Amino acid sequence: MADKVTTLSQAAALVNSGDTLALGGMTLYRRPVAFVRALLARHQAGLAPSDLTLLAFTAGLESDLLIGSGMVSRVRSCYFGLEIFGLAPMFTYLANQGLIAILEETEASLAFGLRATMAGLNFMPGRGWIGTDLPRLRPDVRIIVDPYSGEELMAFPAIQADIAVLHALRADPDGNTEIGNNKGIDEELALTSKTVIVTAEEIVPELTRADIAAPWIDFVVHAPAGAAPTSCHPCYPLDGLAMMAYTDQVSDLDSWKTYVARFLAQPSS
Repeated sequence: MADKVTTLSQAAALVNSGDTLALGGMTLYRRPVAFVRALLARHQAGLAPSDLTLLAFTAGLESDLLIGSGMVSRVRSCYFGLEIFGLAPMFTYLANQGLIAILEETEASLAFGLRATMAGLNFMPGRGWIGTDLPRLRPDVRIIVDPYSGEELMAFPAIQADIAVLHALRADPDGNTEIGNNKGIDEELALTSKTVIVTAEEIVPELTRADIAAPWIDFVVHAPAGAAPTSCHPCYPLDGLAMMAYTDQVSDLDSWKTYVARFLAQPSS
């Protein structure tokens, strides 16, 4: 297998305008913060992509940092927030201003959409959303009739990201990846996305155990502390003080710019 190791800046340069960018991890755990930092550096250099669709099962700090840059025009996630630390300030600000589109999603719609892509189908049927008002917000999610039972089902359209970025505990140069037990939908993103980038705490010569096998991974980046200040068990815990500093200091575009300037000025790990 080919050596897939690259740098953060080279990996960030793979994101093009109009792409659907999926960010792995879960809530405030194992989020690809270092990769977002590299995208923000592109933004400050005037090289940033635009009109991105952000796809995340749950969106947290990494997504909120990205939202403030203006690179993202629409969001697909069933949750966007900072857990005990409150609302995600930039998402809340821009959504209230009507400056970002929100494609309504739930756990079911995201799961069925990814399963459809994994099965090579245009949609996946399910009972989620039946009897709710959600289809009014998503006319692309349609009601179909089971030809065998006559039961009404929802047809959830397939979901495929152009680029998925996952943060891992370790990986090898071939792309074999260990992400740990709190997997979120990282495995599904690896199986369905057109290009998959792994940022890893450690790159080892060879992994004897992998959660995601090498053929599904396109690029590997060495990124120690690449999820900080979110957690990456068992490597390091959540940095609660950093999270509180973010929510205390960021509330609008001007405060976001001030925060990000300091964030990018800090030496990377």
